[in-house]
Amino acid sequence: MSTRGRSYKILADVELTSPEGEGVIFAHGSRFGGHALFLKDQKLWYVYNFLGIPPEQRFVSDKLEPGKYVLGMEFAKESTGELGEALGTTKLYVDEDVVAEGPMRTQLAFFTLCGDGLCVGRDSGDAVSKEYSAPATFKGGTILQVEVSTGDDHYLDLEKEAHALLARE
Repeated sequence: MSTRGRSYKILADVELTSPEGEGVIFAHGSRFGGHALFLKDQKLWYVYNFLGIPPEQRFVSDKLEPGKYVLGMEFAKESTGELGEALGTTKLYVDEDVVAEGPMRTQLAFFTLCGDGLCVGRDSGDAVSKEYSAPATFKGGTILQVEVSTGDDHYLDLEKEAHALLARE
């Protein structure tokens, strides 16, 4: 499922059984661009790495105690930037509570050419964020389910896509 150029949400049903719970819940991409939802230092983090250009866009919760949670984030696209990137607001959620929010930009291009696909419970390749080392396997709880949904606000410029495809040949 592509989140390129559109609004999207990532929600995970997670049960934390230990205060030392940590690791990747969701990761897609690499250090050259991608995003990850993970636990570190008893906090929920969502990091968006825009083409590997510092700084990473980070949203962090307060400390979480053991228990059952719906952890997630939501990006609401509000406009398009000069280079075609999506601009909008990101909210980080613990259950129904917004625990962090702010502006964010997302890249229009694919995250990677090959190898670093979408992962649940670990980051299979090059780490998306400098905040963890791959594979950062999830531990101290159970990931029951992860859902990614996209909005219907996606506009794909077919002419730009055609030029991009021809440029690769």
